[in-house]
Amino acid sequence: MTTHRIAAGIMLLISATLTQAGEDRPRARDIGLAVGHFETGTLNAITDVDGVRVGHTTVIRGDDIRTGVTAIIPAPGNLYTHPVPAWIHVGNGYGKLVGETQVREFGEIETPILLTCTLCVWSAANALKEWMYLQPGMGEHTLNPVVGETNDARVSNMWADPIQREEVFAALDNASDGPVAEGSVGAGTGTQAFAWKGGIGTSSRVLPESLGGYTLGVLVQTNYGGTLVMNGAPVGRELGHYAYREAIEGAEASDDREDGSIMMVIATDAPLDARTLDRLAQRAMLGLARTGSFAHNGSGDYVIAFSTHRQARRPRSSDDPVNTQVLVNEAMSPLFAATAEATEEAIYNAILKATTVESTRGRLEAIPVDRVRKILKRHRAIP
Repeated sequence: MTTHRIAAGIMLLISATLTQAGEDRPRARDIGLAVGHFETGTLNAITDVDGVRVGHTTVIRGDDIRTGVTAIIPAPGNLYTHPVPAWIHVGNGYGKLVGETQVREFGEIETPILLTCTLCVWSAANALKEWMYLQPGMGEHTLNPVVGETNDARVSNMWADPIQREEVFAALDNASDGPVAEGSVGAGTGTQAFAWKGGIGTSSRVLPESLGGYTLGVLVQTNYGGTLVMNGAPVGRELGHYAYREAIEGAEASDDREDGSIMMVIATDAPLDARTLDRLAQRAMLGLARTGSFAHNGSGDYVIAFSTHRQARRPRSSDDPVNTQVLVNEAMSPLFAATAEATEEAIYNAILKATTVESTRGRLEAIPVDRVRKILKRHRAIP
């Protein structure tokens, strides 16, 4: 982790690798929690998909700023002149996702993807625009920045608009294709999940050669509620945090959030177009549901899916027809299964890796790993 003091009273933490406060906390597989049947990639991260890079900037400032920004760079080269095929699926649309309509119109993404805090999206989008215009091959074109968000107001003053040009540039410029930092880092610094501390999580799957041999990775920014289930075990219920507990038990009101949001980003090297990416993105909602979410009214549940396959990527301008490759519908089912598996595991990683975060606005406790492990064993969800 590299630390820079960029102004009086501001601590900017650039986290491009696993070296972070949560490095001593386990990922799901470290406690025997293996989701599904497919093998993971080497890093078990979205960066197992060739060409994908991820960078974080974590901002801890004063007594009320606990936030950050996470950058996902989908592919090498100029994304404006050679965009990647993409789609955005809206599971529940209570959110501020900049750039959504053009992606759904063209079926392409032409910038990196940023995740940040709710009221930070417009400043982050403006900074992403500036960063793009500095890349080789850019001219004076319009641009469609893609920026998603979740609400970290429980512990962070998002009204202060804490994510600006320097934070965004740091995340983009330090993006790496190596291990991805998880938990209370970047856009996940101040977020929650099921009343516990949540954050950034990631996972990947590699299909057998007989099913195409493709790699698929998922990165999530969790900030939602429900009743936590892990590999079928009722973890939230047994820990005493579950949806509508006050109404069901007549218990005293708590600070547990019933609603919230989640951003899910899917990358794959399978040759897919916007239509097949739409179908793929919908399956992330199944992985989300397995963890205990039912998509509250106040939840912004979005999935951004893209393909990095070279023969699926088209130039922005061409006078001649362009031949692209795309899998037929019958070949999609293994990728559907991989998406649900990787999304579920990415969420578990986000929760398990997250560390306690507090400010004058509030406190979000890290989930007690030892108690979780005992519950999982009792319900035979882990060996």
